[in-house]
Amino acid sequence: MRRFLAVLFACALACAGVAHAETEEGGEQLKQFLASLHFQSGTIAVPEAGATLRLVPEYRYLGAKDAQKVLEELWGNPPDSDVLGLILPKGERSLTDEKSWAVVVTYSDDGYVSDEEAAKTDYTKMLKDMQAGTREANQARKKAGYETVELVGWAAPPRYDASSNKLYWAKELAFEGSPEHTLNYDIRVLGRKGYLSLNAVSGMSQLATVQEGMQRVLGMTEFDPGQRYADFNQATDKVAAYGIAALVAGGLAAKAGLFGKLLALLLAAKKLVFVAIAAIGGVIAKLFKRRA
Repeated sequence: MRRFLAVLFACALACAGVAHAETEEGGEQLKQFLASLHFQSGTIAVPEAGATLRLVPEYRYLGAKDAQKVLEELWGNPPDSDVLGLILPKGERSLTDEKSWAVVVTYSDDGYVSDEEAAKTDYTKMLKDMQAGTREANQARKKAGYETVELVGWAAPPRYDASSNKLYWAKELAFEGSPEHTLNYDIRVLGRKGYLSLNAVSGMSQLATVQEGMQRVLGMTEFDPGQRYADFNQATDKVAAYGIAALVAGGLAAKAGLFGKLLALLLAAKKLVFVAIAAIGGVIAKLFKRRA
């Protein structure tokens, strides 16, 4: 589920890509690139996760190969084989418009994530801890040559639906030097052997649009029979070493590697790479990779 390091950022196309597309040659290259992509619609199998996406007509999908191609060649990201796909609102400029957004799909096979603590978690206290951790991480960011980031607060507080085993939340982030705050919207769909991660990032001005879209994405994503949360077999299946709270608070950050997985957020401030891809920052959770 990395892309972590996805999964879509502050409504920004790679500056180089934008400048290039403004030339006749660059525009033709962009046209050819987009024509090479294989968009899918309707019912989409995600065999790597044992899941299925049932897209409503307003959405389309790019599989792993095309999604990674977009991330690397169009948006300038380093290779990331963990990306399984991109969910996109339909539209001719859905990959190039500054106000467009997309969802990066990844999967973690760390095991069954217990939801026993979901109703007990104090997300207000968690937010304060996350903010403190983000401030501490800024020292390392500065040394590495990255802008600092502030976790402003919840753009949408964490909510867990025990009936569907789906968790979602959104954060408001402020990047050094960026005039607009960044929205980081996350969904986790729990399954028998792991979880699907659906990540979207945009400017805070797009909150209403992204929130409505992500709620629709939430309903379009399910694990297949035999791979669902309710199919867990305690006698044979692996149990993850963390629970619901860690998915939100970033308990995975240390496991994934702070700089290896989380610094992608800084792209939003520079507006270098993503039109709108997902990820989270600080010590918060898994994200897309970014190297300067």
